[in-house]
Amino acid sequence: MIDYELLKILGTAVGLGLLVGLQREYDDHKMAGIRTFTLVTLFGSITGLLAQELNQGIIIAASIVGLVALVAVVNFYKLKKDDPDIGQTTEVALIIMYCLGAYLIYGDLSIGIAIGATIAILLHYKYTLGGFVDKLEPKDIKAIMQFAAISLIILPILPDETYGPYDVLNPRGIWMMVVLIVGLGLGGYFIYKLLGKKSGTLLNGILGGLISSTATTVTFSRRTKKDPSPSRTVAFIILVASTIAVIRVMFEVAIISPQNLAVVAPPLIVELIFMGVLCGVLYYFNQNEEVGEVPEPGNPAQLKSALIFGALYAIILFSTAAAKDFFGNSGLYAVSIISGLTDVDAITLSLANSMNSGEIESHSAWKFILIANLSNLVFKAGLASSLGSKKLAKHIWIYFILSIIAGILLIWLWPKAWVF
Repeated sequence: MIDYELLKILGTAVGLGLLVGLQREYDDHKMAGIRTFTLVTLFGSITGLLAQELNQGIIIAASIVGLVALVAVVNFYKLKKDDPDIGQTTEVALIIMYCLGAYLIYGDLSIGIAIGATIAILLHYKYTLGGFVDKLEPKDIKAIMQFAAISLIILPILPDETYGPYDVLNPRGIWMMVVLIVGLGLGGYFIYKLLGKKSGTLLNGILGGLISSTATTVTFSRRTKKDPSPSRTVAFIILVASTIAVIRVMFEVAIISPQNLAVVAPPLIVELIFMGVLCGVLYYFNQNEEVGEVPEPGNPAQLKSALIFGALYAIILFSTAAAKDFFGNSGLYAVSIISGLTDVDAITLSLANSMNSGEIESHSAWKFILIANLSNLVFKAGLASSLGSKKLAKHIWIYFILSIIAGILLIWLWPKAWVF
């Protein structure tokens, strides 16, 4: 009787070998191409079958040793050339594909396919990745290493226990939120590095929302103080950044409390669409004014900034629990308004965790999250008024007040039954 499951595994091994081999053949690598990679991956699956049938895992290990020896011999003769290629990428890929072929017998087929596709993509985008690394400056490498320290050194050593009143202060849980927010900021920072300083008005706003809509408001508002002529364009950038901030909030909820996203997301999406329409209106009336280059953001992975956010998140976490205990939902409205003036991320993450623990219903949580966002709009409008031109303040207040009215109507009129 034909074992179709086995045929599927072997077919997957052949397909992945062909995929990676095709890339190596396309790059004209003399050592191994489409046939060699396919045979080696299939060899891995066959030795995996033998090891499984005979219950002898040593067969796979011995085959790896033999393959490594073969690769070493080929490299030995390669180094005798006048101008040898000292790169080892193809050799390493060959060994990995053998291991992947063996894994397909024992492991999850979908994971194996994902690994094979990832290998092919990494090999194909060699020059793109190399060019990106070449553009990195010492401060960029520092940011990466600081993020590694925050996520890979500090996080694992923190205790996973709750402390203090209400049992809500968990050091590891708090630092996990720090890692998430720093990671989002770092992602926005490197998108900026990839796109460059002259990335266009719309991308200015998108990048600003990814990195920090508040910092974007401060930076661009100051440009209109002495020269108010680009005020409408600056208002557009700030409005786009604030709109992207709503997407960022939904992403945070999706990461921390995905089971509640169906309740939280719909009203936030309506607010997002409304603000997006306002962006379109402002863009339509835009005079194509020049605002210059996007200012380079600071290092988002600084330990000092991480500690400040961690402390702020802990304070809001405790305040949320205390307000709920003493005043019920009415106390959470005040916490949302006050925290939204400083940082929307912290209150969003706090509420997402409260939904997970069952302390707050998702039908109430999205209202507090939206209130924090609306409070943050008021704060940014105040920043634009104090740091920018009167013309900028006029545009910002008009569009932000419309957004705030829309948000208040959503909180007031949104039916509980409307979920995804």
